[in-house]
Amino acid sequence: LKSGIDILVGTPGRIKDHIQNSKLELSSVKHVVLDEVDHMLDMGFAEQVEEILGFAYKKGSENNPQTLLFSATCPRWVYDVAKKYMKEEYEQIDLIGKKTQRTATTVEHLAIQCRSSQRAGVLGDIIQVYSGSHRRTIVFCETKKEANELAMNASLKQDAQSLHGDIPQKQREITLKGFRSGVFEVLIATNVAARGLDIPEVDLVIQCSPPK
Repeated sequence: LKSGIDILVGTPGRIKDHIQNSKLELSSVKHVVLDEVDHMLDMGFAEQVEEILGFAYKKGSENNPQTLLFSATCPRWVYDVAKKYMKEEYEQIDLIGKKTQRTATTVEHLAIQCRSSQRAGVLGDIIQVYSGSHRRTIVFCETKKEANELAMNASLKQDAQSLHGDIPQKQREITLKGFRSGVFEVLIATNVAARGLDIPEVDLVIQCSPPK
């Protein structure tokens, strides 16, 4: 940052820190890209994002940055909020269109019904059968408590560790490193792991309940 850069990639909180500490100046920004815009303009981030963009946009100015918004899901409210940052003649590009099959054709979907008391045992069997040659599996739970309990359940035959928001960042990185390198086979996580993980050897993803 000190010696000057062309592109800055950052989370809203970190960018805001740099602005407040006078380490970042955005008045001459030419392009703004928001990835996962449905998430960025949702309640959790919207205020921070709006504050940051306030440094780069001037109301009614023709010289405002070019704005690019990306999202896998675009509910109607996203378009309504997005208009605040887009020029009137903005273009909307839809890479899905009218296709009903929106998931990868190489992915098989299974729904399995079982009692919660049987879940750990059933998961162990499913992982045994479907986890592929790398034996790597991610299991998603709704709550941190659920993730911890499942990771320690004796009925789960595989080595497992949990990942959620109460675990310090340093420990999360150690856990992910261990999962990547095969120290343990099953990662049991809340939605803290739902975005931004790239682990190609994972052949099986299990949702403990239908995702909301």
